[in-house]
Amino acid sequence: MNRRNFFNGAAATAVGAVAAASLSRVALAALPEPVLQSSPDTQPPLVPNTGRPYNPVVTLNGWTLPWRMNNGVKEFHLVAEPVVREMAPGFKAHMWGYNGQSPGPTIEVVEGDRVRVFVTNKLPEHTSVHWHGQRLPNGMDGVSGLNQRAIGVGKTFVYEFVARRPGTFMYHPHADEMTQMAMGMMGFWVTHPKAKHPLISEVDRDFCFLLNAYDIDPGSMTPKIMTMLDFNLWSWNSRVFPGIDTLNVRHNDKVRIRVGNLTMTNHPIHLHGHEFQVTGSDGGPWPLAARVPEITTDIAVGQMRQLEFLADEEGDWAFHCHKSHHTMNAMGHNVPTMIGVDHRGLVGQLQKAVPDYMVMGERGMADMGEMEMPLPDNTAPMMTGTGPYGGVEMGGMFSILKVRKDQKPRDYKDPGWYQQPAGTQAYEWTGPLPDPARFKADSPSAATAPATEVQVRKPATHNHH
Repeated sequence: MNRRNFFNGAAATAVGAVAAASLSRVALAALPEPVLQSSPDTQPPLVPNTGRPYNPVVTLNGWTLPWRMNNGVKEFHLVAEPVVREMAPGFKAHMWGYNGQSPGPTIEVVEGDRVRVFVTNKLPEHTSVHWHGQRLPNGMDGVSGLNQRAIGVGKTFVYEFVARRPGTFMYHPHADEMTQMAMGMMGFWVTHPKAKHPLISEVDRDFCFLLNAYDIDPGSMTPKIMTMLDFNLWSWNSRVFPGIDTLNVRHNDKVRIRVGNLTMTNHPIHLHGHEFQVTGSDGGPWPLAARVPEITTDIAVGQMRQLEFLADEEGDWAFHCHKSHHTMNAMGHNVPTMIGVDHRGLVGQLQKAVPDYMVMGERGMADMGEMEMPLPDNTAPMMTGTGPYGGVEMGGMFSILKVRKDQKPRDYKDPGWYQQPAGTQAYEWTGPLPDPARFKADSPSAATAPATEVQVRKPATHNHH
């Protein structure tokens, strides 16, 4: 982290500060110094040294925003600004975010905290901040034109309210939001309970991340903000696998994962090797009677889901969106399916005119993960990531839950690959293969009967559908 001042003195600060509610002159005399983060790595949890204590969260490939206490008020400073986000090693994007990153830093408070957030606008257009899911005064809700004047370029607004209920929330603009959210402007907000809560468990590890989707042409760096459906980069906290950090936990830890969705579609989030319960949403903790064992939960647009489980199975377990296209990078949407097309004879002729021509997709797309094709600069490969036994053939919304007996409490370092105990791993069979039982049951004539092809004619139009 580094710190810097955007203002040259208290006078300039007072001029720039435009309160969304009345504040004392003492409170406006000086802004909290903005804290910036440039590293794309997961930062250690921010243990509170002022205010009420709580068990902090770990933001996957992100960080928590520090604060200062001012006469009993917890003060934060968000800076809306253009940022460069490294989405994967060797691949960066020009986005808009907060305090040097997209998504912005996680804000952590405690139920009952009086919170004051200074928002400085360094974007080329006006903005605002909506505190998604919070109970607060109407004038603090952040919808520009409805609840407040938009925050002009170079201006600073102040939002102040009490964190009235515990839970997981989000923040994002409600000003030109189609552009600003498509450019990456969003962040997480966690309100911890002030005391032991009957519906909120104490956990050993508490992770959070946001789901994001972008359309960035290969070789370019700026998202296409007009895209509504055909995104080609699906990410967690604006990182794509293998650039997404792993979730490293100790065997038998109680784990909570908070996932928020601000993309344009739903995401069925799936965990291997464990069952979890959905224990809460941005509406608050769920009643015990509403919780059932799951291995996949669908998170709709604008929703948050809170998953909890006991990490009681050692190993490296996949954790991903179960929409198969969402675990790929830099996808093209107009590529024809070539499975089963015989290119023999054709490839040689084409290579006389195009020496670098390669067959793509004749036997499926798995070969794409191993091809050393030239890619435009600043392009994330479609399928990449290597495990201990070869290519993982995943991208996008994919990571790994790593459960280890020797992972120390509060240690989030990557423990490396899991070594399966003898006799617990799938292996190749090299012995003779028996005939399938159905062949023995069939009559001799059935076994030798010629195959019948079904001829299918598709309708030429959509009439009468």
